Amino acid sequence: MSADETVAASLTETATGSTAAPAVIPAGAIEGRSPWQLAWFILRKDRAAMISLGFIVFIALVAITAPLLAHWIGYGPTDQDRTNGITVDGLPVAPNSQHLFGTDNLGRDILVRTIYGTQVSLLVGVASTLLAVAMGVLVGLAAGYFGSVVDSVLSRAMDVVLSFPFLLFAIALVSIYGSGLGISVFVIAFFTWAAVGRIVRGQTLSIREKDYIEAARSLGAGDMRIMFVDVLPNVLAPVIVYTTLLIPIAIVFESTLSFLGLGVVPPTPTWGNMLSDSLDFYQVAWWFPLFPGLALLLTTLAFNLLGDGVRDALDPRAGRLSQD
Repeated sequence: MSADETVAASLTETATGSTAAPAVIPAGAIEGRSPWQLAWFILRKDRAAMISLGFIVFIALVAITAPLLAHWIGYGPTDQDRTNGITVDGLPVAPNSQHLFGTDNLGRDILVRTIYGTQVSLLVGVASTLLAVAMGVLVGLAAGYFGSVVDSVLSRAMDVVLSFPFLLFAIALVSIYGSGLGISVFVIAFFTWAAVGRIVRGQTLSIREKDYIEAARSLGAGDMRIMFVDVLPNVLAPVIVYTTLLIPIAIVFESTLSFLGLGVVPPTPTWGNMLSDSLDFYQVAWWFPLFPGLALLLTTLAFNLLGDGVRDALDPRAGRLSQD
């Protein structure tokens, strides 16, 4: 067994909570390795996480190449096939050789629209998550590091944000500014940054009392340098874990907004508005809600499984306790 395999086997055993005696790790096997490399060794042994990672890479490639795929299929996301895409009764056409996923009530190809819906879901999910994480990290660092009045004010602000009703706030914003991609990103980020801020604040409160932080202060380091050079790298692990779990939440939020007509404006296809359009036809056209719904289910499941794997890899002890 190679040194890498020895490290991975030992750490995986810790992550799964095995009661067997841990394997002896040679000193040379871990010498010079960072915690991120060791975490990657554990993650590679998690089959569900790696399969999920492969699926996420696949849907990302689908989103990037959507125009090429649509050109190859022969239909655009808003093209209406009035000849072969609608029955004589005006109903959607079932899956066939020309429309592999069938058509919707307007004769549009569901496969192409599902592919283009991937673009919107991933864009909104990733963009709103990155915005929320950036806001949460900044506020959490400030609250945890400075403490006192700053901590009280910022903590109360996070409590207020977490108490807001999501749908009512979204409806109010849409009624003022109109629906669209930007509003969806802002609404989702606004409702998720406070959770990130709480995590970062809690980590910062414990880290700011460490000896190396006091040493940095005694050497004349400024607050900004200590926060972003000494504290931030040590709170990244839980932030990364939460980020992977926040993306599927954001994707579901986007689908909910689109389903209610508060998100991306039609005819731009999203999984949410495709499900909304299928409400009047699901009894006679089972394929209409099936494929966008399945895409939403598999994508959120993949991100959640990957998030679980990343959590166990970055903190094996936490993974073991969660299994207990």
